[in-house]
Amino acid sequence: MYRVRDGELELFLVHPGGPFWKHKDAGAWTIPKGELAEGEDPLAAAKREFAEEIGLEPQGPFAKLTPIKQKGGKVVWAWAFKGDCDPSLVRSNSFRLEWPPRSGRFAEFPEVDQSAFFRLEAAKEKLNPAQIPLLEELRHQLAQRP
Repeated sequence: MYRVRDGELELFLVHPGGPFWKHKDAGAWTIPKGELAEGEDPLAAAKREFAEEIGLEPQGPFAKLTPIKQKGGKVVWAWAFKGDCDPSLVRSNSFRLEWPPRSGRFAEFPEVDQSAFFRLEAAKEKLNPAQIPLLEELRHQLAQRP
């Protein structure tokens, strides 16, 4: 999701929840994303995952971006759409994790523990480096529009 404020492009990013990401910031933020179920349409999956992680239904039109491959091999299919929200109202789904490791104790953590809009340069600093081409492609697509 993106918006334009005071003539500046702003990107909506999320910070992953859970103990592994708790003290990480630069390079740890991401676009809202998730797993593609077998046989699921990638755009349908993107809309579903956005709604699960943010608690908001994304509204198109959607601009397809070129898929990227992250360091661990995960392929990310992404679509951009113009929208707005109050990041303080984001409500994420949760996941269950054994924590501490090998303790036999399980805890629930939110998939997303923070969300915010960032101007392009700040977004590049926060974002997982593999996802930066998505921001650049969106910037380029928007610059081409009349």
